[in-house]
Amino acid sequence: MNYVSTGRSYEEKAAAFLEKQGFLVLERNFRCRQGEVDIVGIHEKCLVFVEVKYRKDKRSGLPEEAVGAGKQMKICRVSDYFRIRYRNYESLQVRYDVIAILGNEITWHKNAFSYQGKGMSW
Repeated sequence: MNYVSTGRSYEEKAAAFLEKQGFLVLERNFRCRQGEVDIVGIHEKCLVFVEVKYRKDKRSGLPEEAVGAGKQMKICRVSDYFRIRYRNYESLQVRYDVIAILGNEITWHKNAFSYQGKGMSW
């Protein structure tokens, strides 16, 4: 299995996990020129942008540690574009979450980081 198919597999597991928790998935792998977000959805009256990270074990660090400042800024730029493109969600608060998968254990970090960027500050 290559990196892309492995990533897709764990993104599917993450989406299924979120849906069981009452999360409404709107988009998966939303892409634009600014980058890509793994999952976009609605949870607890928030528009949520979710980054999914997987690690087989802790040798390379925890999965959530891979969502550094640069990745956060990219996700925020993608979220700006999403909100401009889909204005019908503008009344919702925005949240940035991380799903960390370590082996078979899934951890959902709600509100993992705040908005990073120079664009809109929703």
